[in-house]
Amino acid sequence: MLLSMGYTIPMFPLSNVVFPFMLLPLHIFEERYRCLMEDLQDVDEPEFGVVLIERGWEVGGGEERASLGTVVRLLDSEEIEGGRWVAVTAGVRRMRVTRWLPDAPYPMAEVEDVKDLEAGDEGESLREAAYYAVRKVAALQAELGEPGAPLDFELARDPAIASYQACALSPIGPLDAQRLLVMDDPTARLWELTELLHEHIDSLELQLAAG
Repeated sequence: MLLSMGYTIPMFPLSNVVFPFMLLPLHIFEERYRCLMEDLQDVDEPEFGVVLIERGWEVGGGEERASLGTVVRLLDSEEIEGGRWVAVTAGVRRMRVTRWLPDAPYPMAEVEDVKDLEAGDEGESLREAAYYAVRKVAALQAELGEPGAPLDFELARDPAIASYQACALSPIGPLDAQRLLVMDDPTARLWELTELLHEHIDSLELQLAAG
């Protein structure tokens, strides 16, 4: 569901999916994105778009990019040795690319914001199911000595926000993450994520049983 008229925004294609309400630290060394960081320093609300690279590489350009991604806001940034930048960003909202523009020198695109549908009656129960699935995965990963979500995490009461938070906390690959991101219905997103996590729980329990 579209939310607004189109606008132009800098773009930063990545090999990972960024969800709204997700923190994204960045270490920026490629020249064109160093220019982006410099240009954002004097902007009141510095934002850029992130889309998944579906085929190709982050460095050098020429990659195939997903059309739906996330607008992120620059929260903090610092230039470090060698002209590189470190930055902290946060996902704000979904957007869809309607037209790619020439690089300037970083990618630019015309985009439209995309709004979630209203959560249905099952939103609260699906939110709770996703919460316990994420927590179960995190507990099993901790038992196996693997990195995972903190066990004391919390999800927002709003099912749409909670769905993004749960996705960001979950050990899912970029293609599954993109499939979840493009869903307009937060209840469908929560249900699909929970199904993926139950499969992962089965796999982790087999690893534990095997010693």
